[in-house]
Amino acid sequence: MTDGKEDPAVFTTTCLPSDQRLLATVTNAYLGTRVYRDILHVNGVYNGAVGDTHRADVPSPLSVRMTVPGADSLAETFSLNTQTGTFSHVLQSTSYTATHQIYAHHSLVHLMAFSITIRRSAHTGQPITVELRTPFVPKSQDLDLYQGLDFQGAHYVYGTTLVPEVEGGPRPTVHMLWTPVPQALTLCGEEWEQSWEFLTAVAESEEEVKRSYSEGLALIASGSLYSSHTRAWDALWRGCCIDLDGPLPLRQALYGCLYYLLSAIPPRDNPGFLFHGISPGGLSNGTRGEDYWGHVFWDQDTWVFPNILLFYPEAARAILEYRIRMLEGALRNAEEQGYKQGAKFPWESAATGQEVCPEDIYGAQEIHITGDVLMAFEQYYYTTQDQKLFREDGGWKLVVAVAQYWCSRMVWSEEEQCYHIRGVMPPDEYHYQVDNSAYTNALARRSLRFAADIAQDLLIPVPEEWVECANKVKVPFDMEKKYHPEYDGYSPGERVKQADVVLLGFPLMHPMSPEVRRNDLETYEPVTELNGPAMTWSMFAVGWLELKEMQRAQSQLNKCFSNITEPFKIWVENSDGSGAVNFLTGMGGFLQAVLFGYTGFRITKTSLLFNPSCPDDVHKLKVTGVSYLGNKLKFTITKEEIRIKVTESPLDPPALPLEAVLEESGQRFPLGEDRPPLSWPRNQLRGGDSAVLP
Repeated sequence: MTDGKEDPAVFTTTCLPSDQRLLATVTNAYLGTRVYRDILHVNGVYNGAVGDTHRADVPSPLSVRMTVPGADSLAETFSLNTQTGTFSHVLQSTSYTATHQIYAHHSLVHLMAFSITIRRSAHTGQPITVELRTPFVPKSQDLDLYQGLDFQGAHYVYGTTLVPEVEGGPRPTVHMLWTPVPQALTLCGEEWEQSWEFLTAVAESEEEVKRSYSEGLALIASGSLYSSHTRAWDALWRGCCIDLDGPLPLRQALYGCLYYLLSAIPPRDNPGFLFHGISPGGLSNGTRGEDYWGHVFWDQDTWVFPNILLFYPEAARAILEYRIRMLEGALRNAEEQGYKQGAKFPWESAATGQEVCPEDIYGAQEIHITGDVLMAFEQYYYTTQDQKLFREDGGWKLVVAVAQYWCSRMVWSEEEQCYHIRGVMPPDEYHYQVDNSAYTNALARRSLRFAADIAQDLLIPVPEEWVECANKVKVPFDMEKKYHPEYDGYSPGERVKQADVVLLGFPLMHPMSPEVRRNDLETYEPVTELNGPAMTWSMFAVGWLELKEMQRAQSQLNKCFSNITEPFKIWVENSDGSGAVNFLTGMGGFLQAVLFGYTGFRITKTSLLFNPSCPDDVHKLKVTGVSYLGNKLKFTITKEEIRIKVTESPLDPPALPLEAVLEESGQRFPLGEDRPPLSWPRNQLRGGDSAVLP
């Protein structure tokens, strides 16, 4: 369905997939839809109480199909251009071309738009008519919609969600203006080309929706609505790119993953925009009963966040600010579980931060989410040294609440002389009510140690309890077999749903020898569910890349391709097609396998480590826009050498200069925007990691 000679960033087909779920999506941080779908979603707007809460369905004026009545021998193509964030439908005959373009404006996030362009290629003197078919009806199962007065030629509806998440909770109002869509458009006989642009504006206030619609109209009048959108995408790609000389399917997968993830992050130039997180299926999905109903899971913090942080710390900060705003709900969750202190982040989060998972067992037992959230804060802090987030913007209060929760959750075992965490479900959801999940307990230890570290940086006394619990919490380890049992009582050979213990090596970086790392991989790889969630095999790949086992890494990464659907590179959660679609979690894991696996990047307290391990069929890898301590870096990795160039430096540079250090030899190389690129042979790294230091 795709042409292998095409640009790897453009996915083109002559026929659409029969499964509507696999159509391309156009989203920004605030609005999202699947092309040709009759509903759209608004970030943070949910309807329904607790276990029933889901993204509110908003009727979509963009659900338009272009046809030409009575035409013969029309060539038809559909394309998703990941570089411009645009979906196109083209009808072409010998005498004309009709093009339909759909996009969610990337910088003006309250706007979505589509255009129809008819261009004559031979002068026939005949009018050319394109029909526009739409199922659009301004009604919703989730909103009490009312019709308002037309505004600047646009129709207007507004309404409030029907049921709040919790009693007395928010019931957002949605306001929508849209350009009326005619049944047909005609290019007159004397004209060679004409374009028509149709605008949809959505906001939570009348003032904002009218302002946004007016701004869109002004850009249409100046001929720059679409170009302002593509400029925003161009700037985004300039600051963040993974390019490699390697197999076309891999290159396409990378462009697809980056497009769908970047579509979900807030733009830089939108101050005051409150971001409401990233759900596994993104904003294009999340209606009742679909794709986890648009809730926010650990998928955001563990699987998506590190990729965003590496390129766009400002967008990563917005994700953390969402968690800070949800802290009150997390405090209530812990209290409802019977813990007087601390915050228990919900397994599924929506509008309030209270638990909205429709099945109690996950919300009650899958408590590792609390540590996953804090690990994102830790990675952000060590990458940016942004103390303001913690001192002034609520981050420290969250750190304290998480540390208190872990201490409250631990029970002292006299027999083993260590702390236990009992009655949990690990990431492997085939097992529940287990004691001492290796992942959960290791994450609790990491949470408490980070809490102590940042307390010292902020000159705040460190509670002794945090240090005691961190040092004495049990992380199961089999001394005889030299591997980590998934939990107390785990028997080797038991089936596992997804990546669990392998996450100790990455992203947790739990201390262990290469022998133990290998044993963990070899123990769990053959018993992990082959049709499990898509992000699993990426983490096995990272483990084998750490151990320089290229073929084993490649075989694991290859499994991911069965989760990528054609023609628009939409990921499905499970390789049999079940589960969430547009599965950003799987895409996030895959990107980490490249961004942290191929490069060996590791974010630590004192440095950004790197130690490349590229497979044989990747001859060159360029990663542009890596952010570290206010610098922007470009890494170029070939079979022969590593090259680093600082492309931007902070206006207020740190006291210590940026350096690259070869760990084994201790050689230090200064880096700076005013310096030429630094390069050295790959074989110099065989004895140890290289680190970029402040």
